Amino acid sequence: MHSDGNGPCASRVLLLNPLHEIEGAIVFEHILVPVDFTEKNAVALDTAMKLAQQYHGRITLLHVIEPIEYEDDEIQAFYQTLETKAWEKMKSMVESVDQDEVPIKQQILFGRRAACIVEYTTAEQVDLVVLSSHKISFDQPPKSWATLSYQMSILCPCPVLLLK
Repeated sequence: MHSDGNGPCASRVLLLNPLHEIEGAIVFEHILVPVDFTEKNAVALDTAMKLAQQYHGRITLLHVIEPIEYEDDEIQAFYQTLETKAWEKMKSMVESVDQDEVPIKQQILFGRRAACIVEYTTAEQVDLVVLSSHKISFDQPPKSWATLSYQMSILCPCPVLLLK
């Protein structure tokens, strides 16, 4: 597992303003797409690709593997398998889109998903986060509002585009 031992995920946090303006318009130069390898990620990646082409930007696909507190050699081997499979799935995602016009970086971190994504947006000067969401259930609002997409919409220091 990759970790520098600081914070809830394997990255450093820099406090930077991630938005760029050109002639008064906000430009999304660096777009982050958090992925969990479900079908809904295709819509987020497709939308990010269109935005990146429009702004001549770049995309980072980010997958976060959440570790459990208990660790031993067997758990470490399990995490290694998860990471290997995640790289394979990410490679497949990248190969499914036209990369000629948009550079796509791939990143895997270990830690708490929300914290890692928020820290990454700051450290890597992300201008926009694009991720899939779901419709809020008014029958169970607390359960619906505790989702990753809801957390990102509140916690990220940059704009967040939620696709339903």
